[in-house]
Amino acid sequence: MAERTVAAISTPKGEGGISVIRISGDEAVSIADKCFKAISGKPLTGLKGYSAAFGKAIRPDGSVIDEAVALVFRSPKSYTGEDVAEISVHGGYIPANECLKSVFAAGAYPAEAGEFTKRAFINGKIDLAEAEGVMEIIGARSAAALDIAMRAKEGYISRDIENITERMLFTAASLAAYSDFPDEDIEGLDYEHFSALLLECEAALEKLISTFEGGQAILAGVPAAIVGKPNVGKSTLMNMLSREEKSIVTSLAGTTRDVIEAQVRAGNVMLLLADTAGIRETQDSIENIGVERAIRKLRSSALILAVFDISEPLDGEDLKIIDMLKGKKCIAVLNKNDLAKKADLSPLEGIMTVSVSAKSGNGGDTLISAIENICKTAEITEGDTVLLNERQYSCAIRAKSAITEARSALLSGVTLDAVTVLIDDAVNALLELSGKRASESVVEEIFKNFCIGK
Repeated sequence: MAERTVAAISTPKGEGGISVIRISGDEAVSIADKCFKAISGKPLTGLKGYSAAFGKAIRPDGSVIDEAVALVFRSPKSYTGEDVAEISVHGGYIPANECLKSVFAAGAYPAEAGEFTKRAFINGKIDLAEAEGVMEIIGARSAAALDIAMRAKEGYISRDIENITERMLFTAASLAAYSDFPDEDIEGLDYEHFSALLLECEAALEKLISTFEGGQAILAGVPAAIVGKPNVGKSTLMNMLSREEKSIVTSLAGTTRDVIEAQVRAGNVMLLLADTAGIRETQDSIENIGVERAIRKLRSSALILAVFDISEPLDGEDLKIIDMLKGKKCIAVLNKNDLAKKADLSPLEGIMTVSVSAKSGNGGDTLISAIENICKTAEITEGDTVLLNERQYSCAIRAKSAITEARSALLSGVTLDAVTVLIDDAVNALLELSGKRASESVVEEIFKNFCIGK
């Protein structure tokens, strides 16, 4: 792959301030030189790294496409670790596309999705966990998500994994030495010492693993549904949380007949929130379709906001909904707390409850705090290392499991060779997480999810 010089538009297509065409590879600067004419008359090939020139982007026949700025980065001090040239033209589909066509005509090949970042990984500029941080930066939908992604890009995950890996390798090397030379006095060979070291590594991984659920709530979002019987204030709650009129609100039962969905930020949690039809027995065939969809959402969503009108006694429909909540991550939203309370809440025992007035917004902050707590984002503090995705989580789980087995084996008197095999399993999982020992198929799967141009 790295033998080819590749190019792509690295900015979103459409109108904007500028569009950037990025070129990377051994021929990047000479190709850019064929597509750019500097006002100074100096060729780009004569520029040092981190240099810029103003001039014109040109076609192969020499005709002018647009005014442009060219940037030159020299290997290895570039994003990809290769020679890189960037030509910036005015933002717009036509100037960028014409410039890219000129670059291709000069000898560049179209870059694949994520190819620039993949080259950075192959050339040792970043590891796999840092590359995944780049992808999360691009997709960040909140300041909290951006903070987590930036820490990954800056190597927080890699640093923590490297620290654990080094301790595991030290343990494996010492145990292997003892197995090979059992009569030698090897410094530091103490079963309690090694057990304590393994316990430290296990605890470090457990801390990382504990960040995953909360991290996903911030980064990927939580599929959530607002459910309840008709007229308890579900749509009003949707509007309160989304801070806009997403759902129609009337005094008529059954107003909401379909699922209304929106991305809603509740504190640092991104909710993929659905407002559903009131769940009740009905002879209305259209409303009944909405009820069935509401029940499906209740069953499939990771978080349920179950709304109850506490200004009225709970009835059979409320109790049926409470029964459906068994085994679900749920917050019971006790709505209409601005009115006299008539509901007996004992059926909700064991379910987290929050009292609100969705109409006035009273209790909204308490509800948001409850959402952060139940989604475990409140447990993530500034500076914490957070696992980004299922791949990293799986590697961490495998490593921790192997360490737990190794510690148990060590204490139970199993042969040191067997303990070393388990430690090697843990190390392999950690090296896969950082990308130092990841398979080609894993690497391909990660980078195909990047956008073209990054």
